[in-house]
Amino acid sequence: MTERRIVMFNQVSADGFFSDPQGGLDWVVSDPEIHAHAVDGMPQTDTILFGRKTYELFASFWPHALDDLDASGPHGSRKRDPAFSAMANWLNDTRKLVFSKSLKAASWHNSHVSALDPQRISALKREPGQDLLLFGSGSIVSQLSQHGLIDEYRFVVCPLLLGKGKTLLGDLSVPVNLRLVGAKPFSSGNVMLTYRRADKP
Repeated sequence: MTERRIVMFNQVSADGFFSDPQGGLDWVVSDPEIHAHAVDGMPQTDTILFGRKTYELFASFWPHALDDLDASGPHGSRKRDPAFSAMANWLNDTRKLVFSKSLKAASWHNSHVSALDPQRISALKREPGQDLLLFGSGSIVSQLSQHGLIDEYRFVVCPLLLGKGKTLLGDLSVPVNLRLVGAKPFSSGNVMLTYRRADKP
């Protein structure tokens, strides 16, 4: 039986930061092409993984994202873009698993809270289903990478230098060897780089 994959998706600056020093993402370059690309990949994913901070950020916005279509979406995106509506509906409906020790309950529809247990996640990957997508959540990315549980890394590299900020990964005791499987430039200047673990087909 084919094992489900964990796929990480994050936007980073050209100098390798995934947020500014305060955790802000106002610098991310909005890109309708990437939004459409994300919509195309939705059928391959049936579970979204979050750390607490990213989950709370998403949960504060997406349940009401379509209430005012004249307002701007994240990173200046247009809410009237069909891809935005598709993303909102998918995020609200899809199963969400939040790894947290402090969060006791999650009110966003179809959300579940769990401690980060590598053995349980490994078992989850062996269950029938589609891929699991990990958004943001730098500490979770680091912990899952440490245990060899992330199969694919998708970085959208934005065309700017932040100079300082927060890095996505930390506390890896050994390097994780990756293999480049895709590099797609967009007219916005963003580039999507897709890597798989070197030991994965």
